[in-house]
Amino acid sequence: MLPDKILDRYRVTKGDSFKLKDYDPDDSGNVDFSKKDGEELLELGVKRLSRLQQRLYAEGRWAVLMVLRGIDTAGKDGIIKHVLTGVNPQGVTVHSFKQPSHLELAHDYLWRAYRALPQRGHLGIFNRSYYEDVLVVRVHPDLLQNQNLPPELVTKDIWKERYQDINDFERHLSRNGTLPIKFFLNISRKEQRERLLARLEDPDKIWKFSAADVAERRLWDKYQNVYEEMIRSTATEHSPWYVVPCNKKWFARLVVAGVLSEHIKSLDPSFPKMSSEDAAEIDAAHKELLDEGK
Repeated sequence: MLPDKILDRYRVTKGDSFKLKDYDPDDSGNVDFSKKDGEELLELGVKRLSRLQQRLYAEGRWAVLMVLRGIDTAGKDGIIKHVLTGVNPQGVTVHSFKQPSHLELAHDYLWRAYRALPQRGHLGIFNRSYYEDVLVVRVHPDLLQNQNLPPELVTKDIWKERYQDINDFERHLSRNGTLPIKFFLNISRKEQRERLLARLEDPDKIWKFSAADVAERRLWDKYQNVYEEMIRSTATEHSPWYVVPCNKKWFARLVVAGVLSEHIKSLDPSFPKMSSEDAAEIDAAHKELLDEGK
């Protein structure tokens, strides 16, 4: 696993002076090992995460919400696949947010997030999330019209107000037993170009490609500015952002696995303690089964 001092360098809890340009998407923590070493370490990290998640599930007190956000091709699906493979699927829920439905648009923008929250004992993953409504909707303000808000509520302060909504929402979650952990998957423009080309040139991946990916890429600078303001406005102690360097996929997965494990470990989950009566029943059952084989 990566040491805490490496994981901490990507953690943002106070956004006042946050600048996205200070976080190199090609960073690999100055670690002295290869991609192959990293992949082997990830296997160990996933086993550790699985053990911790078993305790979280068995105790059934806390829930953990993992929010993934990043530009197209940043690696959201890959992280879900490689970090969570091997974790008990009974205690994991993945929710991928698409364009809002008519029903969702008939409610406030946090409504669909509330409905998808993980129950106690579960690790919930939001692939995209309620942050779409301060990201994509901000870059494409015509989408705001689809939300059918009263006109007097759509003011120049709406984004600031939504950041406040989100901070209040995440504070509410943390005060009620759901720990939010947010990951911004940070890749360079050059790396995104290479990944998009790889999709177009690979018959097994071309199905993932959409012309909208290139259209959104033309808005790169605008998205980067909005991401920066989003992190600056919503990074808190109770709900930190991790700006994960993702040009090297193997390193990004190590970081996410390590961060998840450390946060679950901090909750100190434990298996339920047996009462003396339960222990006596187990001893009796054990003895009966042993005697049966004699």
